[in-house]
Amino acid sequence: MLEGLAKGYDVTLLLLRGLTGGFLVYGTWDNIRSAEQMVEFVVFLEQSGFAYPTWMAPLSVWAQFLCGLFLIAGFLTRWAGLVICFNFIVAVVMVHWTQDFRAWWPAIVLVALGLHFAASGAGRISVDAAILKGQVGRA
Repeated sequence: MLEGLAKGYDVTLLLLRGLTGGFLVYGTWDNIRSAEQMVEFVVFLEQSGFAYPTWMAPLSVWAQFLCGLFLIAGFLTRWAGLVICFNFIVAVVMVHWTQDFRAWWPAIVLVALGLHFAASGAGRISVDAAILKGQVGRA
């Protein structure tokens, strides 16, 4: 009865990629443009028990930022999804583990979205699809 909705798959996937990528870019931009913000993140990771926080903070920030851009473009989408999934599994285990479910929500949704992008790819409206020369199916 609702099979016709499947025709919108690539558009909804583009929307989901754009929203997720935009969220990641927006959420990390302050750390990229401001050394003080990055230092605050390093201190946060230190207080949360992360090893090598001076390396892990920029690694996490740049991974999220670049993966956000990749999602928006639909470029290396499956790889970006895996990186996002891994990054936010670490966040759940290291930061949110002792918090209530509501505090977990953004991080676990990003784990699920990362898995979704890794499994589904970018769809037809993407750089990935253009690179594959518009092959039929999901890129």
